[in-house]
Amino acid sequence: MKTIFEKIQELDNIPSYSKHERFVEGFINAINEKIFCVGNPLPSVNAMIAGLGYARETVIKGYRELQSRGLIESKNRLGYFVADDNTQQSLKVALLMYTIDTFQEQFYRSFRDELGPNVHLDVFFHHGNIEVFETMFMLVKNRHYGMYVISPIHHPRTRELLNTIPRNKLLIFDRYEPLDGEFQYVVQEFEKASYAVFEQLGDVIKKFDRIVFFHNPDSLFPPEIVSSFQRFIKNHKIKGKILREYKPGSVEKGVVYYVNENAELWNLLRDCNAQKIKPGEDIGILSHNDEPVKEIVGNGITTYSVSFSDMGKRAAQAVLSREPVHEVMPTTLIRRNSL
Repeated sequence: MKTIFEKIQELDNIPSYSKHERFVEGFINAINEKIFCVGNPLPSVNAMIAGLGYARETVIKGYRELQSRGLIESKNRLGYFVADDNTQQSLKVALLMYTIDTFQEQFYRSFRDELGPNVHLDVFFHHGNIEVFETMFMLVKNRHYGMYVISPIHHPRTRELLNTIPRNKLLIFDRYEPLDGEFQYVVQEFEKASYAVFEQLGDVIKKFDRIVFFHNPDSLFPPEIVSSFQRFIKNHKIKGKILREYKPGSVEKGVVYYVNENAELWNLLRDCNAQKIKPGEDIGILSHNDEPVKEIVGNGITTYSVSFSDMGKRAAQAVLSREPVHEVMPTTLIRRNSL
């Protein structure tokens, strides 16, 4: 049986292959031909340098590539081992999300489609609960994925956990979480973007008597938006307040309602229909995070949002290219009839 060195050297006659590509493809061929099986130890970096005459950087880069594909794993002080023999799978990705609501589903579908059929994707949910987050995190970490794509919770334990993942294997999406050193992210920004939207709507908001923002402090809603709202009404001398929830039957003319929970939005619109109150005329309605149903209900609800489809596509592109990405997605105000 041929050795791994011979399998790599067989590719020397392909001029279009770099040494890195010969190294990776040679290992894949060796696994396919059962020269190595799952659990088998691999030659050390020094042994590969001696056997091939490659630079240390080339060998280390090759092993990292094989790790990112989920084919091999590194065990502390023991070296490298074969972790998976499914070489048709170019990459094994763990996606840890908040939950599947309408806009998170937009992210998922776009992310899945952009990755393509050869990428193995496992999806997990933490529901904004730090205990669940930690449980799911430890589960996916112990499965040795090539990439970890994670929507974090703002919590001290989250940072501690994320700092244990190698930076070349971690991509944060949706909400930014500051970590040690350089790391990859495709996220949205809440405070400045929300304030800019409020200012864009300032003149039309002032046509109403006041603005009411429904916000439950125990929810997962970004606290940065709350501070932006408070700063906006203070700076622009607009009468406004924050209430914990919308109480059915309490709709009043002359009010702009900033409603983000869909259940509360449906109750508000139901009350409008019952009392013949017209959104956009008698009251105003604003909502965060756009989704297709908001184009239709209430004759169109004004929203502001990032494109979760674009976020999913961009995150997948970063995973596939393995190039560093540090991107804040643009937030867009979508004016409809409600405001």
